[in-house]
Amino acid sequence: MNSAIYNPTNPHHPSSQFPQIKTCKTLKELQQVHAHFIKTRQIHDPLAAAEVLRSYALSNHRNIEHARALFNQMKTPNCFSWNTIFRALAESSVPEHPLEALLLFSRMVCDGLVAPNKFTFPSVLKACSRLGNAQVGKSIHGMVVKFGLECDEFVVSSLVRMYLMCGVMEDAHLLFSRSVGGCGDSSEKKQEGNVVLWNLIVDGHVRVGEFSAARELFDRMPQRSVVSWNAMISAYAQNGFFREAVDMFRDMQIGDVLPNYVTLISVLPAIARLGALDLGEWVHLFAGKHKIGIDDVLGSALVDMYSKCGSIEKALLVFEQLPKKNVITWNAAISGLAIHGRGKDALHYFLKMGRAGVVPSDVTYIGLLSACSHGGMVEQGRSLFNHMINVAGLEPRIEHYGCMVDLLGRAGLLEEAEELILNMPIPPDDVIWKSLLGACKIQGNIEMDQRVAKILMDMAPRDSGSYVALSNMYASLGNWEAVSNVRMLMKDMDIRKDPGGSWIELDGVLHEFLVEDKSHSRAGEIHSMLEEISNKLRLQGYKPNTTQVLLNIDEEEKQSALHYHSEKIAVAFGLISSASQSPLRVVKNLRICEDCHSSIKLISKIYKRKIIVRDRKRFHHFEHGLCSCNDYW
Repeated sequence: MNSAIYNPTNPHHPSSQFPQIKTCKTLKELQQVHAHFIKTRQIHDPLAAAEVLRSYALSNHRNIEHARALFNQMKTPNCFSWNTIFRALAESSVPEHPLEALLLFSRMVCDGLVAPNKFTFPSVLKACSRLGNAQVGKSIHGMVVKFGLECDEFVVSSLVRMYLMCGVMEDAHLLFSRSVGGCGDSSEKKQEGNVVLWNLIVDGHVRVGEFSAARELFDRMPQRSVVSWNAMISAYAQNGFFREAVDMFRDMQIGDVLPNYVTLISVLPAIARLGALDLGEWVHLFAGKHKIGIDDVLGSALVDMYSKCGSIEKALLVFEQLPKKNVITWNAAISGLAIHGRGKDALHYFLKMGRAGVVPSDVTYIGLLSACSHGGMVEQGRSLFNHMINVAGLEPRIEHYGCMVDLLGRAGLLEEAEELILNMPIPPDDVIWKSLLGACKIQGNIEMDQRVAKILMDMAPRDSGSYVALSNMYASLGNWEAVSNVRMLMKDMDIRKDPGGSWIELDGVLHEFLVEDKSHSRAGEIHSMLEEISNKLRLQGYKPNTTQVLLNIDEEEKQSALHYHSEKIAVAFGLISSASQSPLRVVKNLRICEDCHSSIKLISKIYKRKIIVRDRKRFHHFEHGLCSCNDYW
């Protein structure tokens, strides 16, 4: 059959000869046209039958069952019809359909009446990819060579994708190398390499967690499309390499490829995690300048970004301006209010959500329960938990139980929290026990602290958190021998404590600090500012809370240790590096300690600065010597 039939833009394509099929807007209209073709016997025309099949299989009102039934009625389906049914089954969301596509392909080959062409193999190989069947894929690869299609770029791309999806990296690389090497074609396009193939091989390494190999290939790419950049940015962001994702985004701006909608969706979560507000605002402005529509998906990402970067006001402004709101956008707003300690506002938005006719999801209740936990609203939390089960009809997940344990534990109801864990219908994980462990520390319940720490050590023997908690508990009792034993155990098992770190963004640049960090280029100035802060705090009558230093050292050394906590270093750097009275935004990877919390309250008053600190759990807005958490965190 003439290859022109496979090109829908060609006037000889069936849709050009049967316009009444192309104009069908619903399945019912298509069925009426189909019935008319049967009545007038036009359905016996292979081109007409093929076009009806295409509409059933691939149009907006597709129906695989109708397509399969029509295909089975065809006495001699042409190659267009075979390819149509292959593609429909390979792309179907029904798990059994890809296997059916391969069985039909086997029938086509065995019948021998119609030879597969370059439009056949991409769909058949996609079916192999979805099944993860490399053995069948290799057989099909042999057929590709037999039919002389080993240099067709679409077929080769499908082969490489199949090998990557099946985890056969060696064969994927071999085929990739042959293809980008030219495949016998000396054209400039071939010499530069197929950007699609480069994207595929980079993505393949990302899928198996080989990020350094993916980056090395990306750096070698002779050409990069926006898809290339998006793949790397998304890979970094989704796998916890937030700084690398942001750095990649900055590099993209230097080049000649403009970010698109997908780029913004990919990079915003990384910006949010780093608290890089300046860059987040730039992304927002870029979307407006380049007419990138802020729909519910991008809008949710912007709301989340502004919330996690410390600007809940801008987050709510974006939310209110969205032309369309769904459950995801409402969840972003409610969760944002929760982490900023605005529990009553979160509950108010929940009521507004109901009045808007939006049905809450289980994620909605995670945000609400978290809001209650941060605000100490125990009764409201209990009520919402029951509402989720008895009214919304949602089954609690481990995250909901975790929120309830956190809520009860912070409120001092440790026995009730432990009882909830022990009576859960699902096995508790290490996260939920850590929540109770943290509450034990806050409430000073040493007996339960020790018991829970040992449960965690058995459950997650490589996690440093439980060992550190147990060591700290012994230190608070002055039992330095027990502390030494725990530390020796950690050393023997090569378990290392996560270092406390904080970072601050100034003029679009992130500056990161560790405890007692002296590596910054302005370390001398920072040290001087820390001394000035210490003196001014002393004049205000402030005394360091050395109970937070769980080390066997003298009082003076304990005060010095508190002096160089990472969040204090970040605040000091912010004070010497920014305009007076401008707010400082600091992000910390651990929970802020009591001494830093008390100190920064006073610093905000002394220097007349608003200081916003995001710790591992929530935001603290320090202003005029007070904190938004009301000392409940």
